Amino acid sequence: MTESAHPVVWLRNAGQHLGLVPSLGGSVAAWQLDRPQGPLDLWRPWDGKTIDLYQTASFAMVPWSNRISGGGFTHEGRFHATRPNRAGEPYPIHGDGWLQPWQISQPAADTLVMTLTSHRFDGNPCDYEAVQTFRLVEGGLDQRVQVRHLGAEPLPYGLGVHPWFPRTPATRITAPVQGLWLCGDDPLPVAHTTRFPVGWNLNEGAPANGPLIDNGYTGWGGKASIVWPELGLQLTADMPDFEQDGGAAQHFCLIYRPPQGPAFCFEPITQPIDAFHMPGQPGLRVLGQGEQFSLNIQWRVAPLAAQA
Repeated sequence: MTESAHPVVWLRNAGQHLGLVPSLGGSVAAWQLDRPQGPLDLWRPWDGKTIDLYQTASFAMVPWSNRISGGGFTHEGRFHATRPNRAGEPYPIHGDGWLQPWQISQPAADTLVMTLTSHRFDGNPCDYEAVQTFRLVEGGLDQRVQVRHLGAEPLPYGLGVHPWFPRTPATRITAPVQGLWLCGDDPLPVAHTTRFPVGWNLNEGAPANGPLIDNGYTGWGGKASIVWPELGLQLTADMPDFEQDGGAAQHFCLIYRPPQGPAFCFEPITQPIDAFHMPGQPGLRVLGQGEQFSLNIQWRVAPLAAQA
C-alpha cells in the first residue's frame, strides 16, 4: 500500500497540523506542533504506508472499546454475536468503526469532521451513525466522538479513543484514578484492586517506559497529564462534560505500555474492558433508536514551566 491508496487530509491552524485518513478506519495520521526547528509530533505519526491501524497516530473506538469475550453479549435476554476482527486476537476488539472507511467534511476553517454510517458490519448487532469532530484551537485540539443508534432494538454502546504518544526516557503519565482491573493472559479482567502495582499508580505519575501494562483503570477523574521533560512540554487531557456525564463512576481510562517501542497509549474510554460481561455492564450506555451520546476531550499542550 502507498499513501495514495489512503490519502491524508490536512488541517492547519493555531500553529498545529492535523492529518486525518478517512479511508483507513477514520484514523489520524499525525498531530503536530509547529516549531521553528520543524514540526513536533504530539501523537506518534503514521508512516503513510502500512494499513495496520495500530500504526496510525490514533483512531476512534465505536460501538465499543477494547475486548468482548464469550463470542458476543446478552442484552434484555437476547444474545448478540460478535466475532474476532484482528489477526492474533481471540476476541473482537475496539468495535468496528476502525475497520470501515469514513466520509470527511470541513464545516469550518479550524475543523474537520468524519462520519460513518454502519449497518451490522461483519455480522455485529449495531446499526449506528458515528461522527468524529476535530478542531484545532489555540494551545491544542478539541476532539469529539459521537454515536447515534439507528436500530429499532435498544443496545448497549461504548466509546473510546486510541492515541499513541511518543515516549522519551523520562516521559510520565499522571491521572486521578481510584482502582485498576488486573488481567489474565487474555488479557481480560480477572480482579479489581485499589492497590496499584509498583510503577502503575497514575495518581503519583507512572513512567511511560517499563514492563507491560495493558489494563483499564476505574474511577478516572477526567483529567490527565503527559510530560516530556526532555522536550520541556506537557500535554493535558480534560473531559469538559465530566460532571454532567456521571463523574468518576462513569469514566475509565486504559494504559497500554509495551516493554519496547517508541510509543505508549493513554486511552479515554467510557467502559471497562469486557464490560458487557460484568455485573451491571458498567459504563455502557443503552441507546434506543435515535438516541446518542458522545466522548469529548480537550487536549492542550504547553511549555512545562508554564504548568508548574
